Amino acid sequence: MMEIDLQKTFTWKIENFSEKKFPITSTAFSSGGCEWYVLIHPKGDGFDDYLSLYLCVANPKSLQPGWKRRASLNFIILNQSGKEVHRTSERYGWFGAEIPGWGFRTALPLTKLQDKELLENNTLIIEVYIKVTEVVHEGDETKKDMLDFRGFNVLSSQITLVSQIFAKYPNFAADIKPKTKAVKTTYLKILLGLIKTANKPPESFSETELIKAYSMLIDLMEVGFKLDWLKSKLDEVSLERKKIVDADAARVQELEEKVKNLELVLSDLKFELDKEKAKSHNEPKMFSLKDYASLSTPMSPWTRRRKSD
Repeated sequence: MMEIDLQKTFTWKIENFSEKKFPITSTAFSSGGCEWYVLIHPKGDGFDDYLSLYLCVANPKSLQPGWKRRASLNFIILNQSGKEVHRTSERYGWFGAEIPGWGFRTALPLTKLQDKELLENNTLIIEVYIKVTEVVHEGDETKKDMLDFRGFNVLSSQITLVSQIFAKYPNFAADIKPKTKAVKTTYLKILLGLIKTANKPPESFSETELIKAYSMLIDLMEVGFKLDWLKSKLDEVSLERKKIVDADAARVQELEEKVKNLELVLSDLKFELDKEKAKSHNEPKMFSLKDYASLSTPMSPWTRRRKSD
C-alpha cells in the first residue's frame, strides 16, 4: 500500500466547548468531489472518558444506490492559540450507504481537556485531513444479490466464506455492539476485507499496510468482534515479514562487506602500482654502447680548441 499524502481540507472552531453535552456537527465541506461533515460526541460515544470524532458523508440519501467513497483521514485538535493538543492516527476505509460515517471513538481522553491551558478560553479547533482515493457513484450490488445470514446481509458470492467463519468461530460476532443489520453488515464487509488482506504473502506487505491492517482489527474488536484468531494471523504475517526484511538486510550487509573488501584490494593494488611507477622514475639511466664510447674517448686538442672558440 502506498503512503497517501493527506492535506488539510477543513477547520472547525468550537467555542464554549465544555458546555456541549450532546453530539454536534460541523457545516458541510467539500473534498475530493464529495460533501462531508464532522460529527463530535463531546462526552464520548460508548466510552464516557473519551472524545469521539467522526467524518460523515453529507446527504447520503441523495446519492445513487450502491455509492461508495474510499478515503484516508486523520484529525488534529488544537487550542485557541493554535497549539496542538492531540493528533489522531491515520486511518482509511470505505464510506457507503450502510455506514456513511466512521472515525475515532476514543480520539482523545477527556481528562486532557480539563487542563485550562490546553483548552484555552474554552475553545477547541478541529483540523480535518482527508484524501479521497476512490469514488463509486452507483454500485452493481442489488438486494437480490444479498442473503440474510445470522442477522447479516451477505452477498451470495460470499456466503460460503461467511459460513466457514461462523462454523470455525461460532461466537466471534455474538457480542458486537451495533444492533442494526445495516451497520453490522458493514462491519462484516470490513472484516472480510481484512481476512483477505491477512492471507496475502508476507513479502507483499508494506509497513504502512500492515499498520493499517492492525488499526482496522482494533476497530472491529472495539465494537465487540472476538478476533483473537485473526490477530494471531496478522502476528504471523508480521513475524514472517520481519524475517524476510531482516534476511534482505543481512544480504545487503553481506554485499556491502564484499564491496568494501574489493575496494581495499583495489586500493592495495593501486598503491603497489604507484610504488612501482615511482621506483621506475628513480632508477639510473641505462647508457648505450655509443654513449659509453663517447664518454670514455679522450678529447683531442684540436677538438678542445674548436670548442673554446
